[in-house]
Amino acid sequence: MKVTAEKNEQIGKMTFASVYPHYINRLEKNGRTKAEFHQVIEWLTGFDNDKIQEMIDKKATFETFFQEAELNPNAHLIKGVICGYRIEDIADEFELYRKCRYLDKLYDELAKGRKMEKILREEKT
Repeated sequence: MKVTAEKNEQIGKMTFASVYPHYINRLEKNGRTKAEFHQVIEWLTGFDNDKIQEMIDKKATFETFFQEAELNPNAHLIKGVICGYRIEDIADEFELYRKCRYLDKLYDELAKGRKMEKILREEKT
């Protein structure tokens, strides 16, 4: 599937707080924890628990969420298909959409029981 400007704008306007409870519910149903999800978010964005809570409290949009994030230098290693989109094929003009799909992919791997050391990618030397 191809990302459109409308799709990019639509996801940018969604609030992190509106999606967060759904993330947690699914994770807990699959035996994972909020702490593990926060570890994944921190790896991707640099946000600690306080910053994550601040984003929820101020109802930050995904656009604001990722503007304030310091993306992990290894985020480009997140590849694969999520929600019908191949992450590595998302055009640079839709960078926000790609970043949201990075988070979704990491979350999905966590929910499916993937080991944390595989989720938190590192460059192979």
